[in-house]
Amino acid sequence: MNFDDIKRIYFIGIGGIGMSALARYFKKHGTDVYGYDRSETDLTRALADEGMHIHYDDDVSFIPDHVDLVVYTPAVPKDHAELNWFLQHDLPVKKRAEVLGIISKAKRCVAIAGTHGKTTTSTMTAHLLRACGVDATAFVGGISLNLGSNFVEGASDWVVVEADEYDRSFLHLHPEVAVLNSLDPDHLDIYGTPEAVVESYKQFVRQIKPGGKLIYRHGLPLDDVAAELRASGRHVFTFGIDEGYYEAYNVHVADGQMAFGLKSSIVDWSDLRLNYPGLHNVLNATAAIAATLAAGGFAPELPTALAGFKGVKRRFETIFKNENVVYVDDYAHHPAELEAVIGAAKMLWPDRKVTGIFQPHLYTRTRDFADGFAAALDMLDVCILLDIYPARELPIPGVTSAMIAGLMQNKNVTLTTKSELLNVLKTRNLEVLMTMGAGDIDTMVEPIKSFISHR
Repeated sequence: MNFDDIKRIYFIGIGGIGMSALARYFKKHGTDVYGYDRSETDLTRALADEGMHIHYDDDVSFIPDHVDLVVYTPAVPKDHAELNWFLQHDLPVKKRAEVLGIISKAKRCVAIAGTHGKTTTSTMTAHLLRACGVDATAFVGGISLNLGSNFVEGASDWVVVEADEYDRSFLHLHPEVAVLNSLDPDHLDIYGTPEAVVESYKQFVRQIKPGGKLIYRHGLPLDDVAAELRASGRHVFTFGIDEGYYEAYNVHVADGQMAFGLKSSIVDWSDLRLNYPGLHNVLNATAAIAATLAAGGFAPELPTALAGFKGVKRRFETIFKNENVVYVDDYAHHPAELEAVIGAAKMLWPDRKVTGIFQPHLYTRTRDFADGFAAALDMLDVCILLDIYPARELPIPGVTSAMIAGLMQNKNVTLTTKSELLNVLKTRNLEVLMTMGAGDIDTMVEPIKSFISHR
């Protein structure tokens, strides 16, 4: 399919972060963009302001005539009326990942993969490349605070994409440079076993183009596939803290920033600065620097570019700060992510009490990782648990937020609902407050900010 011939495109789930980036791409290329989402959000309002036609009822009467291509997300239910209408009428219907794969295939692709860190690393890579002489296009899984969007078009032949493992979407990509941050099991409703997750990542890595590069975190179980790549003329680099080909060292907090050195056989910087806290973000930055160098970014520009990285919306985003309280919002929804962001807060504010509000995402994930969630949330001084956000799932008997609370050692835990959350906060002495989760907890950010700022 030649995307240049598409005059009218229809997105089912247009408000998703990955879908909206594609919608912006087609709109920029002169395509008439229509779409459905189940609820109005800041992002869908932004898309409408950019000239896209969006509605919020699953009703085929909203479908316009002469649709050339339909794009949908796997998160859409199988009984979705509009999706089924398109399928019955034999119109071209593609998953989001297929479309991204077709767009990126025509370019030199940097694909950022891994259970955690994809969005921050891909956004950071796009920022660094553009600041270091490579005008890259980027499709990223969050709103870049430097770019003000989840999509930016560049004039070079490079594109940065987030390689999503959900539904094995990333197998539509054939990158020239692939970055792999982590292999923690997730989406076991799709994969079944942790071993199947790893195998799928290995399949993705094998799709790196001839002569291409793999950059992966030191210690991941990829020695066998790394040997395959090297034997076939592709290049392999590792990164890590105090280990790896790209080695971050002397990591510490200085003036409220992460400070660290970074060395390899081609570079050695003794004092890099990053405004994003936590060891996980030092790893993300190291991976992004390696990817930037692999795609031809100018090395001398990197330290200044890194210091100028403003971050990503909902990734350790400071919402409010005064002398008494700091409020941070984060998308963390996996035990390893919670551990990373809570650890970052403890590292940045070691003498302050950290109160965390967590909304679990999906019944299956809560069931599969309840012990991990409990252990991560035990790092908090005070924990407030909201009800599980179901997303695409139906309830599972016995799987609730109380299941996590019952496994925690820290008994300073409160179970509540979104509607009662502000009343709970009124009784608390807040020093560092964090909201965490991938559901609709983001709708509480502005009310919480308003409450804290007027306290």
